[in-house]
Amino acid sequence: MANVTTNTLNTEPKLLPGDLAIWLFIFMELLVFGIFFITYAVMRMQNIELFNHYQLTLNREIGVANTLLLITSSYFVVHAVQAIRKNNIQGCINWLYAGLAGGTGFLVLKSFEYYDKFSAGINLETNIFYMFYLSLTLFHFLHVILGMTILFAIVIKAKRGAYNAQNHTGVETGASYWHMVDLVWIILFPLVYIIR
Repeated sequence: MANVTTNTLNTEPKLLPGDLAIWLFIFMELLVFGIFFITYAVMRMQNIELFNHYQLTLNREIGVANTLLLITSSYFVVHAVQAIRKNNIQGCINWLYAGLAGGTGFLVLKSFEYYDKFSAGINLETNIFYMFYLSLTLFHFLHVILGMTILFAIVIKAKRGAYNAQNHTGVETGASYWHMVDLVWIILFPLVYIIR
């Protein structure tokens, strides 16, 4: 009788995918980014001409490409979760590799963008716009690296047989974090690159 109850509990759908701890972490991360975004908006209202002028120096084409890379990467990670739920371990691994490729593309393009700015002598002290631009995007850049590290760790564990249709909380947990990284960029890109 106890086994029946346990099995019934395990098959009930969860409110949130993955581990509850990652959702607490995601909430804290979104809170930090939210404070960053609000501060940026307030400073922008106080320095509209400066922000509008220097915003035009950003490479919107790279920004759009990076947005597409992260959205596509999240799409691949969704497929990885769907694959492991169907016990398709190799499919999960392949989709995670595709997601990692999107993250790698993002890092490469963003690095070119940073190289362009740093080689022009731009840094955190150049002006208030660049202080925010560099702070926000570098903070996000580090989150992309962390998210990719998590996804790669999941790939390694999946190759060792750690996940299957009955035990895939780790895959959902990593996917949830990766989607948070994507969501932050979807807010950050128009806020910093486009909205005038």
